[in-house]
Amino acid sequence: MTAANLLALVLILPVGALLLAGHIATHGIVDLARGFDGWIAGGRWVAGIALGTVLHEALHGLAWKAASGVSWSSITFGFNWKAFAPYAHCRVPMPARAYRIGAAAPGLVLGLAPALVGVATGWGMWTAFGFLFTVAAGGDAVTLWVLRRVPGAGLVEDHPTRAGCVVQAPLDAGVRTLIRNAQRG
Repeated sequence: MTAANLLALVLILPVGALLLAGHIATHGIVDLARGFDGWIAGGRWVAGIALGTVLHEALHGLAWKAASGVSWSSITFGFNWKAFAPYAHCRVPMPARAYRIGAAAPGLVLGLAPALVGVATGWGMWTAFGFLFTVAAGGDAVTLWVLRRVPGAGLVEDHPTRAGCVVQAPLDAGVRTLIRNAQRG
C-alpha cells in the first residue's frame, strides 16, 4: 500500500499542481485562497467531502454499467467499516476498456471538470473542490497506470477485497511481469 500511495502522489499531484497554478496565473492566489477558505468556512468541507465521496463511488458504478453493459445486480455499493470508506464493486469481469472508463469517471467528473470550470471562471471554490477530488482519485490513477498495457478487450474483474482489479485474460510476458511486480508492491 505504501508503494501504491507513493505512485498515486507521483501520478496525481502534478495534475493538481497544474490546476492550482492555472488558477493562480489567471485569477491570483488571493482568489484561490478565498476558494479554499469558502470550503473550510462553516464546515462546508465536511458535507462537500461526504457527498463527493458517495458520488465518487456512484460514478464508478454508473460508468461500469454504461461502458460494459453489466447488470445492476452485478454492481454493489457499500461501506467498508475497517477502512471507513464507501465502495463500489462489480462482481463480474468486464473488458479492460470499460473498467478504465469506470476508474477514470470520478476523477474526471468530480476532479478535473470542476477544477477547470473554476480556473476558467475564476470561481476559486470550484477549483478547490476539483483539486481535492483530483487528488482523491489518486488510487484510481494508479489502477489506470497498472492497466496501461492490458489490451482494451482483455477481461478484468474488480478485486473483491482490495482496491483495483484482477486481470483475467491471457497476457503477454511483459504485462504479466508488470502485474506481478505491481502486486508485490
